[in-house]
Amino acid sequence: MSNPNGQTTDASELSPEQRLEPPNTRLITAGIATINDMETLRECVAYENAHQNRTPILKRLDRKATELQDAAEN
Repeated sequence: MSNPNGQTTDASELSPEQRLEPPNTRLITAGIATINDMETLRECVAYENAHQNRTPILKRLDRKATELQDAAEN
């Protein structure tokens, strides 16, 4: 992803706000897709609950949690 200065940002360094508040839904989808650990996922859920509380986004985060849990079991 690029920051406002056009520089590339490592997805692991994105804040919940950067993942969930970009200007279009494709970037939200990409932000969620690049979550690789439960701590980051929990931070994003907490951010979403506190700021926007959008049901579709929370459902995407729930699906991502299931993916991470399934991956941890294998």
